[in-house]
Amino acid sequence: MTTNAFEKTNLGWQLQQLQQRVGEWIELQLSQIRPRVPNIPNISTPEWLNWVTWLLIRVAFWAILGWVLLRLASWLMRQMQPSWNWLNLKPDRQTTVAESELTAETWLLRSRKLYRQSDYREAARALYMAMLQQLNDTGIVPHQSSRTDGEYIQLTQQLPQQAAYQTLLQTHERLWFGNEEITPETFEQCQQAYRDIQSANS
Repeated sequence: MTTNAFEKTNLGWQLQQLQQRVGEWIELQLSQIRPRVPNIPNISTPEWLNWVTWLLIRVAFWAILGWVLLRLASWLMRQMQPSWNWLNLKPDRQTTVAESELTAETWLLRSRKLYRQSDYREAARALYMAMLQQLNDTGIVPHQSSRTDGEYIQLTQQLPQQAAYQTLLQTHERLWFGNEEITPETFEQCQQAYRDIQSANS
């Protein structure tokens, strides 16, 4: 067997070397933390001082690690907050009251603003809310907070633009209960469906 057949290095060995170097560096740092007592014969460091030093090092380590983990968790929560909106299936009473007071036109303006901000999920939801408000305002299907999308589909089956209502209702159902991502194309379909509903009601 030639010398070329042997591995000169590999990832496992490099990681082991790195671990050993880091361990030695930490050991050196810890040895410098301990109080320097001159080497006088018959005098040694008290045992309690060694124990206190050991305890302080561990407390400091866990405190720093805990702080880093909390900061990381906080950052992750802020990053993931928009994608967790679907978990808020039952808004609190104040939100429900405030949203039910908005007009269909206000919802439509909100949808356009959200679309310009590339928030297609909330923009599609705003179109859905505009449709529900329009159904309520025209007296076709008055608001009831307990109604599901399936019930709205049944109640709008006989309306002239039944397919447009279904597009908005089914998109909302997939969006909020299936956690589907809304693309610009899907939003355009919802927007066209809302236009069809508006033209049928005008």
